[in-house]
Amino acid sequence: MTDTKRDFLWNAIGSFVYAMASIVLAFAVIRIVGADDGGIFGFGFSTLGQQMFIIAYFGIRPFHITDMKKQFSFGDYLCTRRITSLLAVLASFLFVGGQMAWGNYDLHKSVILLLLSAYKIVDGYGDVYESELQRQGFLYRTGQSLAFRTGISVITLLSVLVLTKNLLAAVAAADVMQLAGTHLFAVRVLEKVSGVDRNMVKENIKSIIGSTGLLFLSVFVDFYIFSASKYAIDAKLRDSVSGYFNVLFMPTSFIYLIANFLIRPMLTKLADQFAMKDSAAFKKTSVYMLKAVSLLSVVIIVGAVIFGRFGLWIFELILGTGAKGKLVSEYMTFVLLIAGGALYAFANVMYYILVTMRKQFHIFAGYVMTAVVAVFSAEGMVQMKGMFGGAVNYFMLMGILVVLFSLFAFQAVREMELKEKNENRDFSEEAK
Repeated sequence: MTDTKRDFLWNAIGSFVYAMASIVLAFAVIRIVGADDGGIFGFGFSTLGQQMFIIAYFGIRPFHITDMKKQFSFGDYLCTRRITSLLAVLASFLFVGGQMAWGNYDLHKSVILLLLSAYKIVDGYGDVYESELQRQGFLYRTGQSLAFRTGISVITLLSVLVLTKNLLAAVAAADVMQLAGTHLFAVRVLEKVSGVDRNMVKENIKSIIGSTGLLFLSVFVDFYIFSASKYAIDAKLRDSVSGYFNVLFMPTSFIYLIANFLIRPMLTKLADQFAMKDSAAFKKTSVYMLKAVSLLSVVIIVGAVIFGRFGLWIFELILGTGAKGKLVSEYMTFVLLIAGGALYAFANVMYYILVTMRKQFHIFAGYVMTAVVAVFSAEGMVQMKGMFGGAVNYFMLMGILVVLFSLFAFQAVREMELKEKNENRDFSEEAK
């Protein structure tokens, strides 16, 4: 097997195992220990834990793996990731501690959420070793690490859960295996690679954080917007409701993933057209991407309308008798979440257009404005209409994001056209 094929295969396997973990666990935990603990787990693993992962990750990986000139050493990146991981630990204690102080969480829920946050923070910390392996030309090792450490953690969690029916013990065991897996499949593997510079320069840490800070803030706020309805349901409704809402919410991520498969192959072409200042070709490619995602969205929404009830019935069978009628009765909630997921995919096309045109500030501004709406609307809508209110809020926020990003993108393309027109006119006058 060639190195390229091996890299592709293991990267695909690692990504697949990682993506499937949250889906398998969301169903399995509810099935084994019930909807209440399942709701705590779903919120902790897919929402709060993922938010902590984003802090630990800090948007550094794209910067790290493309640093082929070795502007910064592995030691620089490692020290930076230690700082961001400690920030994530602090943030998790502040959030959970605040909820306990306000009387929203009991000790059982708080400890589980802290352990799940720790699981995701170790995930974010371990990524720095996998990033360096990729930079050193061992992408397949990165995929192996992701697949093996995720796999043994999930198997451990489910095994302990089946044996003990104790979610706290199962999550604690998964944390131990996450640490062990990271050490075995990432840390030790990198130690055997020659030429890895582990020296650290204090000024370089500041430079890395400065270079990735705005990207981190954008991703952090983006995920909050994406999860605002989940936070609201956790705050206002029962843990069991949170678990069922998490199950209803899962397919929205697949729309985003499928949309990325459609549009990512076009991004290099889009970047080349922008670099060549070819506004007509740039617009054509952008419209093509938008049409592709729009068509995909229509197909998925129509599929949800036609087959949604049957799909939710299947979900209930998987979850067990305790879930009977709990999901099918939320058919309209499910359809609305799917439609919101389609809007999120559309917003991401606009996001990529803006990134290509280097409009990072516009992206950040769009996220902040939408987040402000989320802060003042999510809990109220959930309190009024329950899960359906959460779905309406999600759909509304995604719609706002689409409108803002579209306005910014149209303005940026218009500026590009005017600039190109003026340059062509100046060139014509010089030729005369």
